[in-house]
Amino acid sequence: MKCPFCAYPESKVVDSRPSDEGSSIRRRRECLACSRRFTTYETVEFAPIMVIKKDGRRQSFDRRKILNGMLRACEKRPVSLDTLEGIVNRIEQDLQSSMEHEIQSEALGEIVMRHLRKLDQVAYVRFASVYRQFQDIGSFMRELNTLMDDDSQSTGHS
Repeated sequence: MKCPFCAYPESKVVDSRPSDEGSSIRRRRECLACSRRFTTYETVEFAPIMVIKKDGRRQSFDRRKILNGMLRACEKRPVSLDTLEGIVNRIEQDLQSSMEHEIQSEALGEIVMRHLRKLDQVAYVRFASVYRQFQDIGSFMRELNTLMDDDSQSTGHS
């Protein structure tokens, strides 16, 4: 493993432990040249998941894009990074366990919104406003009203 600090190609493993509920291994490494320590993660390599964009282009699934979008939606909200990483892990695992290796970007966005809606309603509305590209206040208000109606039905209020 190449050192991220000095680019030396060799390091030694100092510590290993399971991570992400056993789906990966976290390794602490020490560079044999500069002696600085860094962390790597070892995971099972799956068949690539392709995301089909609105214009028909295909891109490899990038968990960082999902996480970054969720981080922006959850900015200044009481949601931990660990919670968001857990959601991204579940989404990726669900996609890997399905027999399909392609997903429409719209379907992926809906999955993310479903998770955010359960997690934090403000983050959900933020994500939805960007994802659904609300064109006016009316479309934004319809989404808020749907959210409020669903919330009042789930809590038993009329």
